[in-house]
Amino acid sequence: MSITYVLVHGAWHTGQAWARVVPRLAASGRPVFTPTLTGYGETKHLLTPEVGLRTHTADVVRLLVEADLHDVVLVGHSYAGLVISAVANEVPERIARLVFLDAMVPVHGENGFDVMPIPRSMLGTGWRVPPLPELPAPFGLFGVTEPGDIAWLRTMLSDQSARCLEEPVALDNPAAAAIPRTHIHCTVKPDGFDRRPVPPRQPNGEPADVRELAAGHDCMITAPDELAGLLLDVGEPVGAGSMRS
Repeated sequence: MSITYVLVHGAWHTGQAWARVVPRLAASGRPVFTPTLTGYGETKHLLTPEVGLRTHTADVVRLLVEADLHDVVLVGHSYAGLVISAVANEVPERIARLVFLDAMVPVHGENGFDVMPIPRSMLGTGWRVPPLPELPAPFGLFGVTEPGDIAWLRTMLSDQSARCLEEPVALDNPAAAAIPRTHIHCTVKPDGFDRRPVPPRQPNGEPADVRELAAGHDCMITAPDELAGLLLDVGEPVGAGSMRS
């Protein structure tokens, strides 16, 4: 069985954010899934204070199980770094590689606020967390600066529940530590959004695999060719080494 790509969007976005990447990956013959997590986009009417990280973990686990997906390259953008970590803890046998795309990377017991404290200042007193505001160039709206692209992105954006950032990630399954990881860092970012250094070794003992992309945060919109190339590159050796009869 060949590998399958499952691309998980970040906070406030939808699965449509991957629309420019999907054809490039699909051209390689690999299946590609881009689920929209509960409470965003077409499901934003389902957003309640109870929707959180566990909800989104269950969304992705359900997809993997119901579609009977194995040898999955599981990509998590931004907040979805928490989601894919939790998914790996639950169904490690289905995952060939984790890809943290400009993403939050937790350790056991951490939540989103622990990993990146900045969003706490946005929370206010309510349970709804609105999308980040547009910033001056070159940062724009999540790194998107072209007016037409910004207009398209705005059609996807909606609030998220604070619980997404408050629920801790459980990473207590030893089998999940064996999954190889890749980190893709977007290099165009505002001050104050510094990420943690990636440890020199992965949890499985392999050397760290860190790639850089000269793009803003929403690189799937602004640099789809370059991103697809990186994903195909990290997926190729995994697929070759994890084929199932």
